[in-house]
Amino acid sequence: MQYDVVVIGSGPGGYVSAIRCAQLGLKTLVIEKYKTFGGTCLNVGCIPSKALLDSSEHYHNAAHSFATHGINVKDLKVDMPQMIARKDDVVAQNTAGIQYLFKKNKVDSLEGVGSFVDKNTILVTKADGKTETISTKNVIIATGSKPTALPFLPIDKKRIITSTEALNIKEVPKTMVVIGGGVIGLELGSVYARLGTKVSVVEYLPSIIATMDASLGKELQRVLKKSLGMEFYMNHKVTGATAKGKTVTVNAENAKGEAVSLEADYCIVAVGRTAYTEGLGLEKIGITLEERGKKIPVNAHLETSVKGVYAIGDVVAGAMLAHKAEDEGIFVAETIAGQKPHINYNLIPGVVYTWPEVASVGKTEEELKASGIAFKAGSFPFKASGRAKASMDTDGFVKVLADAKTDEILGVHMIGPRVADMIAEAVVAMEFRASAEDIARICHAHPTFTEALKEAALAATDNRAIHI
Repeated sequence: MQYDVVVIGSGPGGYVSAIRCAQLGLKTLVIEKYKTFGGTCLNVGCIPSKALLDSSEHYHNAAHSFATHGINVKDLKVDMPQMIARKDDVVAQNTAGIQYLFKKNKVDSLEGVGSFVDKNTILVTKADGKTETISTKNVIIATGSKPTALPFLPIDKKRIITSTEALNIKEVPKTMVVIGGGVIGLELGSVYARLGTKVSVVEYLPSIIATMDASLGKELQRVLKKSLGMEFYMNHKVTGATAKGKTVTVNAENAKGEAVSLEADYCIVAVGRTAYTEGLGLEKIGITLEERGKKIPVNAHLETSVKGVYAIGDVVAGAMLAHKAEDEGIFVAETIAGQKPHINYNLIPGVVYTWPEVASVGKTEEELKASGIAFKAGSFPFKASGRAKASMDTDGFVKVLADAKTDEILGVHMIGPRVADMIAEAVVAMEFRASAEDIARICHAHPTFTEALKEAALAATDNRAIHI
């Protein structure tokens, strides 16, 4: 069959781009190697991890704060198989939702591995070895990423595991070591810490969530240690890990070069993700991967060096975020259709779904200082928020960074309750190039968590916050 667009991969970037292509009147096919749609995000990433985060948060609150609210719970225990089963049901609902959306929008799909014969011909190899050839005018590569492996630390998928296996542990471990203090490691580590696991995080850098504003990592580390008892081994270089029976031994060196050994029931290796381009046959059409990160080079239109072949999401440069991939998918669909879309990469928010949540958009203090940009900062702590006091969620703060001369908002950084949702207000404001004064003068409902953003904006505007 002849298609206008073939999308390889059905993750957030792939399925969204396919739907948008179909909306624009382009005959579209999605090729997916697995039996379910949704890629890493829906199957073994964003969605299942959030399901477990929610379940574990309910348990933690029942165990530690319900009594204060006047709710007494007896014989509280974790039913891990049921928790995993609920997670699986959430995943099933979401993946089935994509099937519905494909049918609704008349998007065709094929199960199998897609690879290039030439730039207009895709070979689909199915699980039984049978093949099918597809002709297309355009191709969108949306094959995503896989967990990064350390060459000196073999993953056995039993005791030394990745984020994928961590979603299916059928009991609550007594101890766990997480290698990596980034988003994935902290989210999964907090799931088990809430359930009673003693979690130790080993991080090579001096700060957790190191790509975000430094104040966020400092506060998050403090709160996770205080509320969940998580231990942090910063400035530690992992040198290896071995599994013997039901015990894993993780070896590392501290900043002084001294040997450190940690034993646990499980070790989660969460040191990032790597672009997945295996089996695409990129060499057949003359595409060479970037040496660093093995990403696919693209131009400003997300088009590769081969005309009509595009790449989006984790396989190209930039943050490995589902919503970034979605926006790029829509961008490419509209580009193919002859429109002139745009993406402001500076305003793609980042979120960590621990509790408290962490969210950030725009420039950090460190970036502004390094660029020599004069700015003013205003912060507001949640401990001064009436809504936060009512819900017993008083850790964290909101920080607004604004240009010293124009007052334009340059960055907003939050850690606290529901900031994953609150950050959207900051993104909207910054898309319209709002000033801190603009947010300060917008009426925010009382009592809400979002009042903290208004107060931080007031603090950045002539230091005139009301409630601190």
